[in-house]
Amino acid sequence: MLSKFITSAMRALPALALMGGLSATAAHAQTNDGYWQGVQKSGTLRCGAAVAPPYVMRDPATGEYSGFFADLCKEFADVLKVKPEFVDTTWDNIVAGLQAGKWDLSLALNRTPTRAMAVQFSIPAMEYQISLAYNKNNPKIAAGAASVADIDKAGVTLAVMSGTAQDKAISAAVKNATVMRLPGNDETRLAVSSKRADILVDASDTNQLFTQSNPDWAVALNPTPALAKQGVAFGLPHQLSAADVEVINIFLEERVATGHIDELIHKAVDDVLKGAK
Repeated sequence: MLSKFITSAMRALPALALMGGLSATAAHAQTNDGYWQGVQKSGTLRCGAAVAPPYVMRDPATGEYSGFFADLCKEFADVLKVKPEFVDTTWDNIVAGLQAGKWDLSLALNRTPTRAMAVQFSIPAMEYQISLAYNKNNPKIAAGAASVADIDKAGVTLAVMSGTAQDKAISAAVKNATVMRLPGNDETRLAVSSKRADILVDASDTNQLFTQSNPDWAVALNPTPALAKQGVAFGLPHQLSAADVEVINIFLEERVATGHIDELIHKAVDDVLKGAK
């Protein structure tokens, strides 16, 4: 069940405010009243969004965003009594854009030490683990494969979205397999479906959607030891005060504790599976 990935916000430590200089390019300047008051004065909460179902999805026909982190952006905008605005970006640029002040929040950002030196984080909305999805009939993948070492062989190609946490994790873990970096979610799945790549490296819940959509041949494994296990959170500007960070932490804490985020995840998963039929 996806609900097992939900982490208890009560156990999470509030993000520390890292006091840095204000970005000269930030559209919402820090005021004496606080960052969110500046967002309220602007009337718009800008959310940097890179596509990764079921976290963030974008309808190519309408440009509308969905997914449970997109829903959380809309709900936080409601709390602030402003309009949500989604700013399309890529996983390669989602941190740099936040640093440059192009948006106020980055959606569905994995909490890593490297990123924490560049931006702040909210408490996690859920836990993230990387899994490996592949064709069960692929002769390159041994039936008893259980670890990254079992699939790290010459001739094996791993498809991953460029710039993501899973890209960094798998690139550091393999020595013999080939890493195929592709720009988006659709491209990585097509690479495995068309057999240009052998294994899809992605979040375990995202890969669960892939295997459910292709039940005849697709399987997934959570490698042991874990390839990566991190909290998934909002990325926040570095200049936010502790009080500003606490605002969004309290917002998330309540939604985790009541099971609301779990409900949003299941809704997003259902939407993805309906669209795959």
